[in-house]
Amino acid sequence: MSAWAVDQGVEEDSIVTLMGDPHAALTKAFDLEMTHPGPASVGIVGRCKRFALYVVDGIVKIVRVAEKEDDPAGDDYPD
Repeated sequence: MSAWAVDQGVEEDSIVTLMGDPHAALTKAFDLEMTHPGPASVGIVGRCKRFALYVVDGIVKIVRVAEKEDDPAGDDYPD
């Protein structure tokens, strides 16, 4: 995740925290597992949907998921 942070320009003292989910525990708990057949058809299995959380004092205040019917990975619509 640190290499991705560098690539994205996230400073070490930033309020942004990038976190991995290698066993998809959080992905499954939030029901954000990508189940669209498109990515799976090219070998991408177990990927989470592209999402962002706004968390205050451990409480999730806002969840945003970037996906559209024609873009399940949110690649074209990352907003």
